Amino acid sequence: MDAFFVSVELLRRPELVGLPVVVGGEGPRGVVAAASYEARSYGVRSAMPSTRARDLCPGAVFLRGDHALYAEYSARIHEILGRITPLIEPIALDEAFLDVSHARRLHGSGREIAIDLRRMIHEETGLTCSVGVATKKLIAKLASEAAKPRVGRSGPRPGRGVVVVTPGRELEFLHRHPVRDLWGVGPRTHGKLAELGVRTVGDLSRVPEERLISLLGRAHGTHLASLARGEDPRPVEPERRVKSVGHEETFRVDVFEAEQLHSELVRMADAVATRLRRAGLSGCTVQIKVRYGDFRTISRARTVAEPLDTGPGLVAAASPLLEGVERNRGIRLLGLSVSGFDRAHQGTLGLEDEELAEQRRVWRETAGALDEIRARFGAGAIVPGASLGRRGPGHDRWGPGSEPDRAG
Repeated sequence: MDAFFVSVELLRRPELVGLPVVVGGEGPRGVVAAASYEARSYGVRSAMPSTRARDLCPGAVFLRGDHALYAEYSARIHEILGRITPLIEPIALDEAFLDVSHARRLHGSGREIAIDLRRMIHEETGLTCSVGVATKKLIAKLASEAAKPRVGRSGPRPGRGVVVVTPGRELEFLHRHPVRDLWGVGPRTHGKLAELGVRTVGDLSRVPEERLISLLGRAHGTHLASLARGEDPRPVEPERRVKSVGHEETFRVDVFEAEQLHSELVRMADAVATRLRRAGLSGCTVQIKVRYGDFRTISRARTVAEPLDTGPGLVAAASPLLEGVERNRGIRLLGLSVSGFDRAHQGTLGLEDEELAEQRRVWRETAGALDEIRARFGAGAIVPGASLGRRGPGHDRWGPGSEPDRAG
């Protein structure tokens, strides 16, 4: 999808079309989640600190974002994709791989399918997307980027919409790309390759594999050498398994008080547990993530005897982890996640079996009632006491706002 979060926002804020718009946390600790192509013309990029974005584009309009709305549009888009093929591998809310090799007899060539998808998505959602067509996932991904709108000092320019890399021309297309476009080439790797004079993927393809292995290590060197040769055997995986479900938030100011941290934990646990139940998941491993004011980050985890999918259960498991965390330096960020969905039962919550079984029964009954109320009256109809007067977790997933987060 093209500038997905921003594009969804512009559907309900059409007066902002053509302006530099940024979705993200607008406060001093916020980050950019998405930027319109007008904002990108000023150098604004996703994952950039919001303060830097404001310096680059003082006239940018900041929107705090609505992740639930983006998920709703994503579901609508995936329903459209499913009309073409069931072989869909979601990458994020706004991106997916499709295997259409078995759909061509019914729907036409790859180019025809791409054109039809763009038309259907635009007609039914009002949004635009860019499509890359190729025989391998790496090439298709790069082709989709090549199809996108372009930005320059004079503003955005329309993209091609669809780029097809025909069989046999993969290396011709791939080798002219900057080496940083390859998966696995981050800043450190890019710097090492630059020392060898490697600027493009074509340059990389001419470096002996053993030289790359000695520079980057066997696994990484072999991986990049294979990509530079255009080798990407990975199939589209429609059944990608969820490994963890979690949430984290950055606080507006560093938190020192145990009571406030516990309150935030309760709020997050309720949200994570709700997502687990919606996905039909429960997990045995609970992990917290803490980032201090000096940006040092730690994590703590424990594995419990029975899989968890309720807020109180997650709080009971995570509270001892949080209590053991040093607070005197101030906590900037707190996160909670659940994994171990297939793990054999091990560990303990530290409660007697009878007491634990009774607590779990009450928690599950309560969780079922919560889900029914929220399904009928909305997510905010009933919340933990820790969430009273607060927007739910997810509202500030890209950093806190400049004003206190209070529900109106």
